Amino acid sequence: MPEHDSAVESVIEGESALLDPEVRRSPERVGALLHPGFHEFGASGRHWDRAAIIALLAETTDFDSRPVVASGMRGVQLAPDLVHLIYDTEYDGSSAHRSSLWRRTDNGWLLYFHQATPFSEQAR
Repeated sequence: MPEHDSAVESVIEGESALLDPEVRRSPERVGALLHPGFHEFGASGRHWDRAAIIALLAETTDFDSRPVVASGMRGVQLAPDLVHLIYDTEYDGSSAHRSSLWRRTDNGWLLYFHQATPFSEQAR
């Protein structure tokens, strides 16, 4: 398998883990997947930094939380140490287009930037 494919596969695994409620409620597990310079523009329009998103996920993810449902996850390696991932999610009746940038570091692939843009099914 070419390195490109393995890089995209590694990033998809990381992104999928971040959608799992068990991972989301663990600050250590989430932190292990986020780059020190991580930031996000959420579907709400709010800007999140690394510490804020780790705290938010730990506070708002219950043991009975349903996983976020992702579809169409695909990526492209833009540079040797950079992968761009796009996909759609549905959670609690809300849908969002998502875009992530993952950077390869000495600790593996880490999520550097994430953006969510809400959309309605009519706009699909």
